[in-house]
Amino acid sequence: MPPDTIAIAADHAGFEMKNLVRDELARLGHTVLDLGTDSSESVDYPDFADRLAVALADGRAGRGVLVCGTGIGIAMAANRHRHVRAAVCHNTSDAKLARLHNDANVLALGARVIGPEVAKDCVATFFATAFEGGRHAKRVAKMS
Repeated sequence: MPPDTIAIAADHAGFEMKNLVRDELARLGHTVLDLGTDSSESVDYPDFADRLAVALADGRAGRGVLVCGTGIGIAMAANRHRHVRAAVCHNTSDAKLARLHNDANVLALGARVIGPEVAKDCVATFFATAFEGGRHAKRVAKMS
């Protein structure tokens, strides 16, 4: 898959929202790599954050989306990998600034804290916004 592919993964709490986001990404014209989970049976979110991080590292995807109950745990697990910059977003302002100023390459969403329409709006904004660079570039470089 090309680097413009978007990987997506979730734990059990994020399973339904993952499917909604996957379908929204496809509707927006993106190629999506679904890394699971494939049901609402209990799983451990770090395992799915790691799957996404590996997909970014090996070039199967260039960016990603992670979903858990709050978005916090799965983002923390993903950010252990130096090439991942996962940002928990609750609205389109968060999504836009995460891209503009932080060059976030992974959008993290909380299925228990935002609704489906907000999730879709965050996805659209995140993937339509380019990194601003400039004064932000040296700060982002320090994270990688």
